[in-house]
Amino acid sequence: MATLKELAKKNELFSGGHRLCTGCGIPPIVRLILRSANAPVVATTATGCLEVGTTIYPYTAWRIPWIHSAFENAAATISGIETAYRAFKKKGKIPKEKDIKFVAFGGDGGTYDIGLQALSGALERGHNFLYVCYDNGAYMNTGIQRSGATPFGAATTTSPAGDIILGKQEVRKDLTRIVVAHNVPYAAQASPHNWADLSKKAEKALKTNGPTFLNIISPCPLGWYSKPEESIEAAKVAVDTCYWPLYEVENGVLKINYKPKQKRPIGDWLKMQGRFKHLLKPENQALLDKLQGCIDAEWERLLSLDGKVI
Repeated sequence: MATLKELAKKNELFSGGHRLCTGCGIPPIVRLILRSANAPVVATTATGCLEVGTTIYPYTAWRIPWIHSAFENAAATISGIETAYRAFKKKGKIPKEKDIKFVAFGGDGGTYDIGLQALSGALERGHNFLYVCYDNGAYMNTGIQRSGATPFGAATTTSPAGDIILGKQEVRKDLTRIVVAHNVPYAAQASPHNWADLSKKAEKALKTNGPTFLNIISPCPLGWYSKPEESIEAAKVAVDTCYWPLYEVENGVLKINYKPKQKRPIGDWLKMQGRFKHLLKPENQALLDKLQGCIDAEWERLLSLDGKVI
């Protein structure tokens, strides 16, 4: 794995000057993944914050070949690009020794929900690409509506916290587990606060033959109602509370990459975000306990599978 100094010396493939919000977790995620590729990269991006914020005509932040996909079909688009690449190699139009990497980016709305069918199909067909989901927990680009990734209890514009309903009533979808069920060679969860872990996983995913997947928590001050300067700290606390465990599944074997010495209560993460302020009221303790119970149960499940074939 490259050192931080080595990564810093690499060419910047994702330029500054884009329109993504201050404190957004997406830019450091994309920059680090592209720097970790060690080969030319072709990317596609589903409709969402990343696409809208980086390609306002006639400007672009991308210094690589890039295609905008519709909300639902980033995985299908990258599948077609990768298939064309293999066909051109077969016909001799691209030298056999030329190695190109293919990456699709999508938010949780375009991955957990709208794009899940295309993603599932691409994984099942076995295309050679990396799919990166930047998970900020709602449809942030279109008005902060709830998504399948929105945590239980979070207030959004379509699951507001009021007198009758106190935020989202459903437990979030476990997309990483769904992807692993496709028997892909590599899938992992990562966080932008741990650059070494994220870079290592990106490098490993891009070196692996076949479909690979990275699910990365992406702080969103706009939708989390959090302070922009605390975004990276918020990602770290999400990991320390085990809301967002760092683990990988390589060839069917699960490995936990980070185990907190002292697992923090989920309240430490919730209090950093205005979308959860109602859960911290004494009268809503039962909801907070439910969320803590779900997190504890999932962490115990992962601990029981650590080092095993799943």
